[in-house]
Amino acid sequence: MGSSPLMDLGIKAMSASFAAIQTTGNNIANANVAGYSRQQVQLQTVPGQYTGAGFFGRGVDVSTITRAHDNFLTTAAVDAQSLSAMDGARLTQLQSLQNLFPLDQTGLGYAATQLFTAMTDVASHPGDASSRQVVLARANDLANNFASVGAGLDSLQAGVTAQLQTSVASVNSLANSIAALNQQITLAQGQGQPPNDLLDQRDRLISQLSQQVKVTRVDAGDGSASLFVGGGQSLVLGAHATPLQLVQDPSDPTRSALAVLSGGGSRPLDPTSLGGGTIAGLLNFQNVDLAQGRNLVGQLATAVAGAANAQQSLGLTLRPPLGTVAGPALFRAGAPQALPNAANAKDAAGNPIGSVSLAITDASALQASDYDLRPSASSPGSWQLTRLSDGQVSTVSSGAVVDGMRITLSNPQPGDRYLLQPVAHAANGMASLLSDPRDVAAASPLTATTAAANTGTAAVAALQVLASPPPTPGATAQISFTDNAGSYTWQVTGSGGAVLGSGSGVWQAGQTLPAGGVNIDGFALQLSGVPRTGDVITVAPTAAGAVTTNNGNALAFAALQSQPMVGGRTVGDSWSQSLADIGVRVQSAKASASMASSAANQAEQARSSQAGVNLDEEAAQLIQYQQSYQAAAKVLQVAQTLFTTLLQTAGA
Repeated sequence: MGSSPLMDLGIKAMSASFAAIQTTGNNIANANVAGYSRQQVQLQTVPGQYTGAGFFGRGVDVSTITRAHDNFLTTAAVDAQSLSAMDGARLTQLQSLQNLFPLDQTGLGYAATQLFTAMTDVASHPGDASSRQVVLARANDLANNFASVGAGLDSLQAGVTAQLQTSVASVNSLANSIAALNQQITLAQGQGQPPNDLLDQRDRLISQLSQQVKVTRVDAGDGSASLFVGGGQSLVLGAHATPLQLVQDPSDPTRSALAVLSGGGSRPLDPTSLGGGTIAGLLNFQNVDLAQGRNLVGQLATAVAGAANAQQSLGLTLRPPLGTVAGPALFRAGAPQALPNAANAKDAAGNPIGSVSLAITDASALQASDYDLRPSASSPGSWQLTRLSDGQVSTVSSGAVVDGMRITLSNPQPGDRYLLQPVAHAANGMASLLSDPRDVAAASPLTATTAAANTGTAAVAALQVLASPPPTPGATAQISFTDNAGSYTWQVTGSGGAVLGSGSGVWQAGQTLPAGGVNIDGFALQLSGVPRTGDVITVAPTAAGAVTTNNGNALAFAALQSQPMVGGRTVGDSWSQSLADIGVRVQSAKASASMASSAANQAEQARSSQAGVNLDEEAAQLIQYQQSYQAAAKVLQVAQTLFTTLLQTAGA
């Protein structure tokens, strides 16, 4: 046997060691490159050569270069990053939303309190023009605060839309790059060896893509990776990428929605099916948190404006002729909206055929919610109304009054859908309507007096006007107690002395007079003390000369501060509830974002421990491969020496 086989062994051993050194050096060079997977030389023994003395080894060959990669760990890391990006994006937006709900003197609760306080000052000095001017200033401040919050909410929506546009553009760019890499990988893998660097690059792009939108990955036998979003919509299929598009939400054109461009048209994606990524977080904030923030502020704006305007209408202004001019509206709030779905039936001009209109019937009963209105599947001819804040469903027809709003349908078509927003934009349209101090309705149109000859201790604690003008304008009501147990008779006489009505009842301490829900002439009395037989209380129109000193309506207006007017809560309690609602959302989002970030870091560490480069380990292997190379060189040197000796021997 000559020296040639030995030289082959040395050459192959040197080649294998050199390949290992080169691969280790490449690992060290890329140790700090994000997404790089540690590579390793895979060696295989060359089949031995048979001789009569047995099989002699023929050395080693480099079979391939593999990368340290675990599909499970990689997928887990990508999914965790996607969830972390979603929670982080929502948290950032919620913190911006929370800034619109301040606790200090810039908040809506404080501004409302200032208005009621100013009206208390007017009650102390009904004819004072400066006190009245302060009321108008505080009303203007409150309206401006509401409008400012509404503008801030619009600004948040604009910011969300801009971020969504950026994210969608990033998704489309990454998807195109991944599709191009799929093509390169397929061609390279067809040559029989894995293109490790291309595979790493694709994994890195998929990881970046998952931070924008969660993807489901399916690997094909040719080396390509297909990506799907939104529960099965293809984003990357082999070498083809399907672009995403940001479109108007079909139910509300002020919101954004995500769609897939396919077949020349766009196919909307259900935002709840996205599962993760910045886009999912932004859409969740837009459709849930921002919508709720709008409704909380809008509910408060509508209730305050409604209560203030209603109380103003029950009083008298200082406009001449005195005693005859009722108070005009103090505020204007944004009108309720009924938005037709983009898919609703349209006429030849492209306008919706059917329509829905909303009218506020009771501002205090309005809920901080949008509503979905669609034909009822269980009751033909009726409509299903879903309150989106809590999912409560009711069946309605045209003219129905639900949660303080009247719903009127006009020429509805089968399959039509509507998004009802009774309070969502109330704050945006909030404005103070009065500029003349004389228009503040401080005086009550009625005055209650007790007869001088009364023997009991009964006095009028409060006079509440229920209607203006009263059912019998200009009439006088007289209540006469017939015994010490609270029994009384009443009669209403016109300005000419004609009796317009009469009746009787029984009053008890702590109750309102008249008792039993009887309406004598559009008023209710709260009494202090105890009446006696023969005591008389008279309720008559306020005299013109007394309008400048009467404070009945100003007191009633100031008392609104402590009365339920917003979903069964006072203004202060309602604002506190709104702050709590947003605060809970922020704290919950912080907890979710923290846990998601921790899970993403752990998943990435698990992936890196498998695929990352350990410099200490690589340095040790470098020494090992160096020694192997030197040993192989020694084998080659020995073989060369033997060959030279053979030549010399043969020449001798």
